[in-house]
Amino acid sequence: MENLLLSIEIVLPLFLVMMVGYFCKSTGLVTETLAKQMNGLVFRVFLPVLLCKNIYTSSLESLMNPTVFITAGVGIVLMFFLLIFVIPRIEKDRKACGAMIQACFRGNYAYFGIPMVQSMFPNADTSVASLLVVIVVPLFNVLAVIDLELFRGGKADPKQILKKIVTNPLILGSLAGLIILLTGLQIPSILQKPIDDLSKIATPLALFLLGASINFGKTGAHARQLSICVLSKLVIFPLLAVILSALMGMRGVELACMLIVFGAPAAVNSAVMAQQMGSDGDLATEAVVFTTAFSALTMFLFVFALKTLGMI
Repeated sequence: MENLLLSIEIVLPLFLVMMVGYFCKSTGLVTETLAKQMNGLVFRVFLPVLLCKNIYTSSLESLMNPTVFITAGVGIVLMFFLLIFVIPRIEKDRKACGAMIQACFRGNYAYFGIPMVQSMFPNADTSVASLLVVIVVPLFNVLAVIDLELFRGGKADPKQILKKIVTNPLILGSLAGLIILLTGLQIPSILQKPIDDLSKIATPLALFLLGASINFGKTGAHARQLSICVLSKLVIFPLLAVILSALMGMRGVELACMLIVFGAPAAVNSAVMAQQMGSDGDLATEAVVFTTAFSALTMFLFVFALKTLGMI
């Protein structure tokens, strides 16, 4: 019973904030234009500040084990190639293939994953979760572009991919925090308070906007494809990742990070990218909605199981 209540306490508050965002959007308190502008602020200001602070306030010892970073990177690449091989054999529409593959491997790690890890370990050093952005976000972006270009018959532009990576605010924030940590630079006290205040805004606002991005009015046309996406993204891949990571000896924060990297719902901006790159934008949008909605249940079950087993 204790683990059940603890699991509810970890997962439920995050989804309540998302529900508030959904309610505000559905009642017109937050317009779509405002939500997009606020998303830009979170992406370019609040989350980079949070990532930077989480990393430079951590201990070097917590970052010395490369296993979690290598495992996450290799796992994402293997997952991607497995999907490239399997999905076209069960889905004949190439545009739908691109959208499904992206929905299955590209998770909402920054907006959903980092708050989730922090909720699991409120008093622990979770800097590993922040530093994983440097590995996870570039891989997701690069592989998403390759996927969508491949299944519309085009070619990926390496220059554009590289430009998106080196100018990504989340990566820049993480690298800034790592530089400060490695060089031992001291943040002036006059800057510490505004950094703290800005970083506190990131998590609740990101979750709020994640809820505001959900639109149930655009769902229901791709039942078979969505079933594959939901099962793959929220059950099969995170289960495999947790089992393999546990066998490798990961526990605590590191194991939770593996769960989130592979089990977070589909990234919100994956729908936008699918629309812009000639993929099935409607299917991509529905995948975001359904994986986000069902992730409340799957994350609760994973957290409860891992808590019961004493692994996190």
